[in-house]
Amino acid sequence: MLRLLVLCVFVAIFSYVSVSIEVCTSALIPGAKGDQGEIGDDGDQGKLGKNGPPGLPGVPGEPGLKGELGHTGKIGPTGDRGDKGDKGLDGPAGLKGKQDTRRCLTSDHLIEGTETGGLCERACIKSGVVLGLRETEERYYLLVKEPKRFREALMNCKLRGGTLAMPKSTNTNRLMADYVSQAGLTRVYIGVQTQTKDVDGSSHVYADSTPLQGFASWSQEEELQPNTNSSCVELLSTGTWAHVECEATMFFICEFPKSRRRGGGREPGASASS
Repeated sequence: MLRLLVLCVFVAIFSYVSVSIEVCTSALIPGAKGDQGEIGDDGDQGKLGKNGPPGLPGVPGEPGLKGELGHTGKIGPTGDRGDKGDKGLDGPAGLKGKQDTRRCLTSDHLIEGTETGGLCERACIKSGVVLGLRETEERYYLLVKEPKRFREALMNCKLRGGTLAMPKSTNTNRLMADYVSQAGLTRVYIGVQTQTKDVDGSSHVYADSTPLQGFASWSQEEELQPNTNSSCVELLSTGTWAHVECEATMFFICEFPKSRRRGGGREPGASASS
């Protein structure tokens, strides 16, 4: 009876061990490879990663086409003065010029220059005047490039033997205006000045104290609203007149009668050496 019980236990244990070995053995051995499954759908796009390190410089491309010419830039600063160049060859001699007949003014009288009359040219430059007088049938007109107040200009013309220029006609006024314009100026004193109205009703007089009658060339602004605070008059290069302060300094024009002599002085057409 005891032997039978031991035998049963032994059989039971052997059966259990056999089953366990079979189960473990089937779990450890892999099966055959299955067939490839179908490709799945694309997944959602992932998050943008961080910027990677910069790559190596690429190969330079070919030069592009030449662009259009740009706008001219501002003028740069003046450069240093260069070295003096070699002297060039002497040119051919020019033709003999005409005799110099420029008229100019000395402190005493009008004279006419000649090609040997250096005195005339020196006198003109020293006194600061523009070479080349203007003239009408009766008078000479001289533009003096010395800035003066009105009264100083009056005296300066008087010392030269004339008076501050008085444009009393359209032709004379145009001649004087062209004289000013050709000299590169814009305005000069002329011999016109305001005064208290007299019995004739004139409010302006010329430098020779005669009333302003028959001709005037006031600018449109002066005609609409005369400047009663300024008693002196200027001639503009346009040919118009305007009032101006007498203390202003500017160039002026003197006039000289052609028939006038001064202390044995020569006529305007006389030679400088006579």
